[in-house]
Amino acid sequence: MANQEMDEVSIVDLIPALRAFARTFCRVPDDADDLVQETLTKGLANIDRFEPGTRMKSWLFTIMRNTYYTRIKAADRERPGLLDCASLIPVSEATQEWSVQSKEVYGAVQKLPEHQREVLMLIGVLGVSYEETAEICGCAVGTVKSRLNRARAGVLEYLGESSPQTLVERRNHLSEAEGNFAVDRRR
Repeated sequence: MANQEMDEVSIVDLIPALRAFARTFCRVPDDADDLVQETLTKGLANIDRFEPGTRMKSWLFTIMRNTYYTRIKAADRERPGLLDCASLIPVSEATQEWSVQSKEVYGAVQKLPEHQREVLMLIGVLGVSYEETAEICGCAVGTVKSRLNRARAGVLEYLGESSPQTLVERRNHLSEAEGNFAVDRRR
């Protein structure tokens, strides 16, 4: 019964997951929303091609991935240099330590090769299974696991950390320091 309910998910129920997946491709929220809209349009237009018994989420993610790659190829042909425009880079100073750390992690993830970033987002952020990720990416499960491992190692390397444990210890140390600073300020 639970499997049947999971298989009968409506397209509307998948919009939040589609938006999250689109944000892995597009840095600008409006571009991500446009990608979701285009994915939904293509999905609805081709709903007759959806194979019953397969997962709607995987099918739509595959459509989104292919749509994104098609857009990139077209953009490279039509508007060279637009992606490097300095005016598109947001400028704001971080006001809190967690904001700085968030930006560091985001920057590290963005430096990963696209295939590694995609797997990291699907599995690590969206909670998609290895098997579904392999289906979406069009590769073997072993390849997905390898890409995920390399992505995790790459993020740690870009952050200058030797292991996930040192990253957690640094965060705990910073939290304790902030707590001590708050106590000192009250005195």
